[in-house]
Amino acid sequence: MLMAMIENIYETMNLRITETAFELHLRKIYPTRNILSMRETETISGQDCLDVQKKTDGSVNIIGEVATDPVASWMIQSAQVASKFTLFTHHAKTFPDLVTALRNSMLRAGVFKDEKTAEEQVVQVLNFDIHLVKDFKGRRYIERVTECIPVEEKNEYTFDHRNEKTLEGKFDKFFDNATHYFTKSTDKKLYVYRNILENIDGEYVMTNPITDKNIKEMRNNMDESDIDGFDKFIERNWGSKKREAVQVSANAEETTKTSRRGRPRKNEI
Repeated sequence: MLMAMIENIYETMNLRITETAFELHLRKIYPTRNILSMRETETISGQDCLDVQKKTDGSVNIIGEVATDPVASWMIQSAQVASKFTLFTHHAKTFPDLVTALRNSMLRAGVFKDEKTAEEQVVQVLNFDIHLVKDFKGRRYIERVTECIPVEEKNEYTFDHRNEKTLEGKFDKFFDNATHYFTKSTDKKLYVYRNILENIDGEYVMTNPITDKNIKEMRNNMDESDIDGFDKFIERNWGSKKREAVQVSANAEETTKTSRRGRPRKNEI
């Protein structure tokens, strides 16, 4: 499936491949594409390969298979910097298992020491998980497409204790804030996930809409013809309200940029 997905990536985007063993052979399948493939050797590590790729004007990073702890570290690095997006394969059975496995790999590799910090970095780079299964007849198919939604940190503390007249009331408000603090410290929820598409009784069903943030980022990386088709897809599956909300958000941002460009400088007043 990873090989087939390359066909839907714009040809103007340069592909940078990192593998522990050459398996994709994308340069043979797509000879007209700008593809640079690397693998580690006895004298050159995979980290060195990744550092070189960052300087080669790559648009898309592809990690053949995240099967070891160091490779998981490479994936996180490539997804955070030096590319528009990163593709990789993994053998996790569920989405929480995927997050846990990548988090544990980051901890074992020594990149992070704290579980929450490692998990936070993982969920920030995971946008969509396309899960494939193989049934007992040997048929392979996409079981679901899952979106990862990082939970934004919210400040729920209050200063209501200042308005309380009694000492008992001030203590109650203080303990309310203390409860919020310890909840965030001990049971902090870093992400939620939901299925965008599911295979139900042999048919694909759109179950939940894509978040506005991901829709906006997807539209920003499409040409005009694809944007039009994408907007029709959103309207057909999730209604015109979803499309209007995204367009209003995009127009508001463009208006803000225009007003900033048109704002006179001090020496022009």
